[in-house]
Amino acid sequence: MTISKATIEDVPALHELVNRAYRGEESLRGWASEANILDGARIDTDTLTEYINDKDITILKYTSDAGEIEACVYLEAQGEKLYLGMLSVLPHLQDKGLGRRLLQEAELFAKNMNKPVITMTVITTRHQLIDWYVRRGYQRTGKRLPFHAETKFGIPKVPIELEVLEKLVDEIE
Repeated sequence: MTISKATIEDVPALHELVNRAYRGEESLRGWASEANILDGARIDTDTLTEYINDKDITILKYTSDAGEIEACVYLEAQGEKLYLGMLSVLPHLQDKGLGRRLLQEAELFAKNMNKPVITMTVITTRHQLIDWYVRRGYQRTGKRLPFHAETKFGIPKVPIELEVLEKLVDEIE
């Protein structure tokens, strides 16, 4: 199993992975599903293509020995910070350490890019996910943001807010 930078050839597999991890019936087999709070796709291929072509964005992929992309994470340089998002693991592989491994790789990536802070947003009602990040050293900042006004990341079934979590790179071992 390897972790490497995703390429344009990976867009179809990334599209399938992210949507399987977050939305639809299959996502309910894992613990990271958003299917109960959002309808529609989590990501489309056009957006993924834009991400791959953006010099400030890196998507790291976790590939099995058989060559299947089983997990990924989105990283975007934003000034002094590295934004981390879209941490996705196939539902049947959640709780196997893939997400943790990708998170550690993302933290090393931030350190190597001299980004002193990793920042992310998490849906405020996703308590289990927030707790997972807090156990890995991310701090709740108390800052909240509105969910995306456009529906390209999903159609809310309930009112949604995002909470900002951060981790200092100096605290990364």
